Amino acid sequence: MSYELKGTVKEIFEEQTFNSGFNKRAFVVTSEADKYPQDIQFECLKERVELVGKLSKGDKVTVSFDVNGREWNGKYFVNLVAWKIEAGNGSSAPAGDDEPPLPDPDEDFDADEPPF
Repeated sequence: MSYELKGTVKEIFEEQTFNSGFNKRAFVVTSEADKYPQDIQFECLKERVELVGKLSKGDKVTVSFDVNGREWNGKYFVNLVAWKIEAGNGSSAPAGDDEPPLPDPDEDFDADEPPF
């Protein structure tokens, strides 16, 4: 199931690359849909990392994302994985597909690396 959130880009973090070759890049969007503004962190994985490079702080965006949850060493983690980012004026940043990516069952994770 996909979700969507509108807001303003507050923070953009550096890309992280792990020993397994897996890469991700996180960014924060401030949503003012509620009474109190909420800072929500998203991440883009693998080839979608390039979407974050097209963002600037202060940009109005609409983020389409999936919610992923995992257990690791008895702890549970939730990640919001962005798969499409649209500029606030309604034009789409070259985000790829209009559907969320399917999970890759052959994806190799290093057991020593946290799943986030």
